[in-house]
Amino acid sequence: MSYLGFYIIAIPVLFLLYKTFFIVKQQTSGVVERLGKFQSVRSSGFQLKIPVIDALVGRINLKVQQLDVMVETKTKDDVFVKLKVSVQYQVMKSKVYEAFYKLESPRAQITSYVFDVVRAEVPKMKLDEVFERKDDIAIAVKSELNEAMIEYGYDIIKTLVTDIDPDEQVKEAMNRINASEREKVAAEFEAEAERIKIVAKARAEAESKRLQGQGIADQRREIARGLEESVDVLNNVGINSQEASALIVVTQHYDTLQSIGAETDTNLILLPNSPQAGSDMLNNMIASFTASSQIGEHMKQKNKNKNSESLE
Repeated sequence: MSYLGFYIIAIPVLFLLYKTFFIVKQQTSGVVERLGKFQSVRSSGFQLKIPVIDALVGRINLKVQQLDVMVETKTKDDVFVKLKVSVQYQVMKSKVYEAFYKLESPRAQITSYVFDVVRAEVPKMKLDEVFERKDDIAIAVKSELNEAMIEYGYDIIKTLVTDIDPDEQVKEAMNRINASEREKVAAEFEAEAERIKIVAKARAEAESKRLQGQGIADQRREIARGLEESVDVLNNVGINSQEASALIVVTQHYDTLQSIGAETDTNLILLPNSPQAGSDMLNNMIASFTASSQIGEHMKQKNKNKNSESLE
């Protein structure tokens, strides 16, 4: 047999083998028609068909697929907003025939239903509600799609509202409102902190004044007790109360002068209220000096008597 005859026989045989066997990949179904009419759905693996009579007219992807749909609509408070809705869907193995023959463009069909549902639900809500209830929108889309697409062999696995994008001016206004609210809260906290500081300071000052007043009262009480004891001592040596008071006044007078003299750059002017007052002060001072002399003489005599008694 010549080479030409071999090729004449081999080529048709290879062609028939090529048309007889085919492979369907995993997670895929093949649709076979016989003379233009649906014959069978072939699953994954090595498959065969009658050459020329049977034809593999299509393959259906059984994996979960995702379709992202951007929808622009208006809210109840007249704000235009764009929503991105992600739809995850899958062809049902038991309904490959419906998915292949009943629907020309499943993605376009799903997109139409998404537009219809979103533009029916969002206008019922204000902008803030759209953000808060995006899950409700997704559930409404899934429910509507499931009801419509199950007839065509498509199962809607999940729908998600993955993005909500208002107009740029609206976003700026929302940011300003948010910033104002935060500044208001911050001002309230600052005012509360200032109030607490003022109250604490007032309490501290009140406590300080109370303690200061208590100290002054204790000081005056001790001074009075000291004066009382001084008067008693003077009375015991024969000096009456008037003379004792005058002596104490003179002593305090000189103590004051001594304290003033201890400081530099100090000026002191003592003026009597009236001539009579000046005369009385002078008389009191003379009486005080006299009382001081008597006390001195009394103390000397007392010491002398003690020394005499010790000698004896």
